[in-house]
Amino acid sequence: MVESGLTRGPVVPQLERLLRERVRDGFWKPGERLPSEERLAAELGVGRSSVREAVRVLAREGLLDVRHGSGTFAARAAGEAADVRALLRRARALEACEVRRALEVEGARLAARRARPEDIEGLRAALRGRQEQIGGDAAAFVDADLDFHQAVMELSGNPALVALFASARPVLREVMAEMVTHETAMPDVSCHHAGLLEALARGDTGAAVAATVDNLEGLMEFLRARPAEG
Repeated sequence: MVESGLTRGPVVPQLERLLRERVRDGFWKPGERLPSEERLAAELGVGRSSVREAVRVLAREGLLDVRHGSGTFAARAAGEAADVRALLRRARALEACEVRRALEVEGARLAARRARPEDIEGLRAALRGRQEQIGGDAAAFVDADLDFHQAVMELSGNPALVALFASARPVLREVMAEMVTHETAMPDVSCHHAGLLEALARGDTGAAVAATVDNLEGLMEFLRARPAEG
């Protein structure tokens, strides 16, 4: 059995990373057929549905070629492969931003109505933690950023919204870490985070929603404007 390197925690993002590394490191040669979902699941000690989801993501990135009735193959190298992967990465990041906007706009609106002064102090600490990670490790920065946004969601006082954000967080983390790593000229949206914090402190629902939208729309506009640079 090949050592999988999987750890405790959300399985699908770990599988995505493992399979992505195998393809890029030449573990499977271009055009080579991968083992079946059943064999991969047994080798890695995970469920077939988790393998299927990870394969689906890598197929969207252009790293795998799923041929119904034939199997899954490592994608063949092509001159445009890097550009295609960049396009697909941005498409996935845009989807993640859309999910975040749908959840966080309502979360910010409710948090502005319900947050107490002592809650704001905790949020200030979370924002400081985010700012301290800027320019450092991509995964650590994304974790700190999502910690801040999760704290806002918790201040909404809506358990359903909090649960939805928590469920989406593993996928958001994977997508955003990849985006921070590859999109080296990403805009600094710290001002929108500070604006959101101050709006919550004032109990200003309109400003809280506007800061949330500005934060994510700024990222989305950046991604749309850079369609094919690797």
